[in-house]
Amino acid sequence: MLRSPILPLRLPRTHTTDCSGPKPKHQPATFTILNFAVNNVEEAVDELTKRGVRFEIYDQPDLKTDKRGIVRGGGPVIARFKDPAGNILSVLEER
Repeated sequence: MLRSPILPLRLPRTHTTDCSGPKPKHQPATFTILNFAVNNVEEAVDELTKRGVRFEIYDQPDLKTDKRGIVRGGGPVIARFKDPAGNILSVLEER
């Protein structure tokens, strides 16, 4: 089984990162481009939802979420959301 390498990105809680602005003709990625490892996906989803993040809901044969956007079973516990440019990001529970 081929596994993608995971690059840890650790930012201090007080640090703010600015990304470049919109690009002409930008096409959002159709796959998850960045996973944020968290201790508890449910707590992360609750906190991010309070801050206005909307999680993706999937109801496909090979990908189903609960009503909060959390996938369980068949892999890590994960919840996906989109950044302002439409790219897919996620919170992923480390076990």
